[in-house]
Amino acid sequence: MDETGPAHDAVEALVALLEEERAALLNGDFERLIGMLDDKAALIDQIDAADELTEEDLVAVRALLERNQALLDSALAGIRGVAGRIGALHRMRRSLDTYDESGRRTTIEGTIDHVIEKRA
Repeated sequence: MDETGPAHDAVEALVALLEEERAALLNGDFERLIGMLDDKAALIDQIDAADELTEEDLVAVRALLERNQALLDSALAGIRGVAGRIGALHRMRRSLDTYDESGRRTTIEGTIDHVIEKRA
């Protein structure tokens, strides 16, 4: 394989981008991730169209893609968990369900005061 051709350059650029993506995932920098999407798609298209890549190149890129996908899946699971917890806290503000010793549920309605405090 020509180690200086456009396909090799695209692989190197994608590897560098995937390392940046990993750092952004680990830092929770989702805005940075969004900014990388177009570049990542363009590089993948270049690699997909290339004929002179070796299996070794593709295996290395695939491993990085899978690693980052696992990190992204974990980040999304964390976000879903936080969203669920926030939803539960909002529900608790409206009402709270309790259970007595015989297992009967009792709902205690919450009140939300919408008071505007005026200060001098």
